[in-house]
Amino acid sequence: QVQLVESGGGLVQAGGSLRLSCAASGRTFSSYAMGWFRQAPGKEREFVASIRSGGSTNYADSVKGRFTISRDNGKSTAYLQMNSLKPEDTAVYYCAGGLTLAPWSEMGYIYWGQGTQVTVSS
Repeated sequence: QVQLVESGGGLVQAGGSLRLSCAASGRTFSSYAMGWFRQAPGKEREFVASIRSGGSTNYADSVKGRFTISRDNGKSTAYLQMNSLKPEDTAVYYCAGGLTLAPWSEMGYIYWGQGTQVTVSS
């Protein structure tokens, strides 16, 4: 069993930055793909970014060039650096982990964190 705990959310002005962290328990972190998803009020959860065990990354078009996903296997932690934040980035952000060949899809992830709120004011 793997537990994921997100942190780093908060309130920031448009144009600002935040770094989200996702700390994982268990020894299998390095073998998992890790993903970040978000859900805004009244909307479905959507893909933000993912990183495979080998380090390759994928991003949603809406965040390309602004967000960077990374991982530190020694610390069993994944990160999401968010720069140039916009009000439309406001959402609850979730990290997820799993052995998936399609890390941009929710379907392949079996472990989910509880979510952390990100609010961007205009």
